[in-house]
Amino acid sequence: MSDWLLPLAITLTMCCAALLAWRKLHPVSLWLCLGYPLKAITVYFTWGNVAHGCTLTRKRRRWRSTLDGLPVVGNATIALTQKRRVRRVDVDKAPRLGLIRPHRLGFRVNVKLMDGQTPDDYTARLSNLAHAWRVHSVRLAAWKPGRVTLLATTGDPLSDVRTPVLSEGLLRVRVGVLETGAPWVLDFRTVPHWLNTGATQSGKSTLLNALITGLAAQPVALVGFDLKGGVELTPYGPRLSAMATERAECVGLLDDLICLVKQRMALCRTHTVRNVWKLPEHLRPMPVVVLVDEVAELFLMAHKGERDEIAQTATALLRLAQLGRAFGIYLFVCGQRVGSDLGPGVTALRSQLSGRVCHRVNDPETATMTLGDTDPAALDAARQIAANMPGTAIVVGEDGRWYRARSVYVAEEAAESAALAHAHLAPKWADLLTGPADITVTDAELEELARETEPA
Repeated sequence: MSDWLLPLAITLTMCCAALLAWRKLHPVSLWLCLGYPLKAITVYFTWGNVAHGCTLTRKRRRWRSTLDGLPVVGNATIALTQKRRVRRVDVDKAPRLGLIRPHRLGFRVNVKLMDGQTPDDYTARLSNLAHAWRVHSVRLAAWKPGRVTLLATTGDPLSDVRTPVLSEGLLRVRVGVLETGAPWVLDFRTVPHWLNTGATQSGKSTLLNALITGLAAQPVALVGFDLKGGVELTPYGPRLSAMATERAECVGLLDDLICLVKQRMALCRTHTVRNVWKLPEHLRPMPVVVLVDEVAELFLMAHKGERDEIAQTATALLRLAQLGRAFGIYLFVCGQRVGSDLGPGVTALRSQLSGRVCHRVNDPETATMTLGDTDPAALDAARQIAANMPGTAIVVGEDGRWYRARSVYVAEEAAESAALAHAHLAPKWADLLTGPADITVTDAELEELARETEPA
């Protein structure tokens, strides 16, 4: 017997070594060739039990061959000889699974909804399905009447993000990866204003570095508000058209931006268009991306003498958020802590920032302020972000749904090099403010337009 044990052990060892090497060198092909077929067979054969355990089955009347039930009292022993009868009984029926389709990180499957079911029934059972199928996570990828599409990932695509930062068109930057394996793209044309929160060492500044690296090569003007005395944004000064580091400077720079809004509003009125993107290309002004670091410093009050200055700052920033999209001005607002205790100006500003990025935070108030008006599950996911995964965040973007995402690590030196290499693309601030001599937009008209754009 020992004659065949040694060759068998050597063969098994070589097979295991080959599989490990295959997994190391090209895990995607290993999954598609071996992992996916086995997983698909398992999912199909266990779907009835899994659906029943997840309470996704429904009762159906079916013909079955059964025996009559006989009540027995005490220790009585009754011996009966009965024939089976065919009758209609209630049985559990699992939803019908569609074709399980593979992709590089897992598989995708359509499920037909049964009577009375909605996509929310599956959203509430995603973690149950992930454990039952032995995968990392399951998400509701899409739905349409009568059908949902479930996306299962076998591993965590956020564990190691190496995708490069890419400029994918004007005002579009790929900054990382979503938990679905899709690229994480910040698109200011689709979502014009963003709120980015996170504690120290959570990856908030890394995301800002990636954004600056991607925007530096584009024909856009960058404007910075850095209330840390300029330590965060000063290294990118060659690519910035203007920067404010004190609150008094911020008030002046915000006034300039409001004047820029008025100029562009007058230009659109002259050519009878609703926004700058409908202007002829030779008349279209350059987009402006406003980067605000530590937004809480704009609203903190050391003494009562700062009240008017804070109110002026809050009003101007809110006006930019309300009117900026139509006139090519976009906001990316960052903060370690953003809470309602900073005043009503923060709450009003937050309602205009439809793009949300919440990294690991130290207090639940900031997470609630960032994600509180979205799915409650997003808040739970934000509280579970591990400290050893910097750059991981909960993102709410284009489709209004939340995702776990992770930005690619961009060192400060790399972002500084990109800013310096494309410094020639930075327009002078005075040139941007140069407009028609007869600005016909009044403050009252600006106020009226701002009221029209307020959310209902």
